[in-house]
Amino acid sequence: MVGLTLTKEKKDTKLIKEALKVLGKDNLALIVHGSSFPSKNGEDTGFGTYNSEAGHELISYASDIFNALQLGPAGRTKSTDSSPYCGTIFSGNPLFIDLKKLTEKEWGNILSQKTFDKVVSNNPKQNSGRTAYSYIHKAQMEALKEGWNNFKNSKLMKKEFEKFKKENSFWLDNDSLYEALSIENGNDYWYIWENEIDKNLLNPKSDDEKKMYASRIKEIKNKYQDEIEFYKFCQFVLEIQNEETKKFALKHGIKMIADRQVAFSDRDAWAYQSLFMPGWYLGCPPDYFSKNGQAWGFPVMDPEKMFKNDGSLGEGGILMKNLYKKMFKENQGGVRIDHIVGLIDPWVYKAGKKPMCEDGAGRLYSSPEHPELSKYAIARNEDLDWTLEADKEKRVKSLTDEQIKLYGRLIEKVVIAAAKECGLDKNAIVCEDLGTLTNPVDAVMKKYELQGMRLTQFVVPEKPEHPYRCKNITEHVWNMVGTHDNNPIASWAESMINTHEGYLHAKNLVEDLFADAENKDDIIVRLTQDKDYLTFVKLVEIFASKARNVQIFFTDYFQIKETYNTPGTSGDQNWSLRLPNNYADIQSINMQAILKAAIIARGKDFASKHATLIEKLG
Repeated sequence: MVGLTLTKEKKDTKLIKEALKVLGKDNLALIVHGSSFPSKNGEDTGFGTYNSEAGHELISYASDIFNALQLGPAGRTKSTDSSPYCGTIFSGNPLFIDLKKLTEKEWGNILSQKTFDKVVSNNPKQNSGRTAYSYIHKAQMEALKEGWNNFKNSKLMKKEFEKFKKENSFWLDNDSLYEALSIENGNDYWYIWENEIDKNLLNPKSDDEKKMYASRIKEIKNKYQDEIEFYKFCQFVLEIQNEETKKFALKHGIKMIADRQVAFSDRDAWAYQSLFMPGWYLGCPPDYFSKNGQAWGFPVMDPEKMFKNDGSLGEGGILMKNLYKKMFKENQGGVRIDHIVGLIDPWVYKAGKKPMCEDGAGRLYSSPEHPELSKYAIARNEDLDWTLEADKEKRVKSLTDEQIKLYGRLIEKVVIAAAKECGLDKNAIVCEDLGTLTNPVDAVMKKYELQGMRLTQFVVPEKPEHPYRCKNITEHVWNMVGTHDNNPIASWAESMINTHEGYLHAKNLVEDLFADAENKDDIIVRLTQDKDYLTFVKLVEIFASKARNVQIFFTDYFQIKETYNTPGTSGDQNWSLRLPNNYADIQSINMQAILKAAIIARGKDFASKHATLIEKLG
């Protein structure tokens, strides 16, 4: 890579795709959460969606280079929390409905142009590159209510609507009932409802309660019939628009990859509370982001409800399988599973306590010494390294093949089985295994040959064998410089300039990517002083690696320096960043120069073999 420079962007898509093939890349995915999609000028309601005309235009734009879009979780979010990672597991987010389409003939003009224009004109974040979450959460539902009132008084798609309700009743009836109860109780947080019957309506503990609750359900359904049907209508509209978008994407060679968050929403916790462990929550032990651990407050599925004694799926396992079947069916590009640790070796803590060992927290399946968790333990006392605390990754030191199968049974019998039943294989499963990776998780990943992630921004430069370092990255992974939880690579590079850590990174990069260079010392100096050059070389690194799959977050591709989400913090800045409407005019990263450099970085023999392509790349 001698003489490597940053040049003005060139974009010959045919050459770029040829270079990707030469480098052995099967998939190149652009990461864009739904809310971050741009709008057309004059149509910015305050929230992005892939279902809009602007959304389709971005898909078309991406198809020049990318063959996949990695979306964020698509569940319904709370009025008070915009995080997609706290959304519902079945219901989709009505904010992803494109209101503009409802003003058109195809939808019988059920939404007036006047109402749509009002939603747009009142958007306080108009064309700012930010969502206006609180505003659009209210304005969107008001507009959709107008659409519902016109829809129910028309002959539009009545058979289709009835079919949708019937086919999805197993989750739609529960979620819409919760919506009615939220209105009845004055808020959508069931934990503080004053009516104890409403809190437990789907979980009777006796025949008398069953009769009483059935009567209450009937009462609520009669009282809020229109609100319940409205909820179902929104899900119906969303599914139709989603399907149209996925067909459009596939036509353009783009696979949509879904994102399954580890959390269960409040709505789900209410509907399926009998399946969860009472008094326990899912979280993270003390780590880089929090010295006291991360107290997520997500309910934990009861292992005894997940599987029966004979190993077959219990009620909880069936629920999870139905969820994954729905996701794989709707997303033929596959499913990214956030925090895969949570499905294999979850860290759980007691309600009202911090997720720390001294407060009784532990790994659900790896705590044979714990007075309450021991009955779920797969690891035995003799399998543990007692010199390490319960939260340490290497504490479980040895496992039999049978134990590994037990740790991985949810992966095998739920996730992989669901993918297979939808005509997909294990390559449709993308496992977010960043950060904490315990030995049981590592063993399951290897046994089932699951694709994990390598985030090069997180490489520890002092460790020559660190798995995120270029020379150590294997083929069967997804490689990236950052995700939605990281600073853009340009900001990271800026923080490294003229620092000792930056020098260590530069030294490793030169060893891995500039093996044939004669001026290695000069390159190290440049990497430690030139933030643009360091950014460029870090992008080269992910393509020069052996990884067959690459993801790029939209901020990194379009060279945006703002951060989408900062873990462990809250506020309006998180989850609100959008791709500007004029993204096509923004100077994106120079893919031709990056790929040319990646080919050269593979060594003299490899570069010589592809000399003609290198010359064409410019």
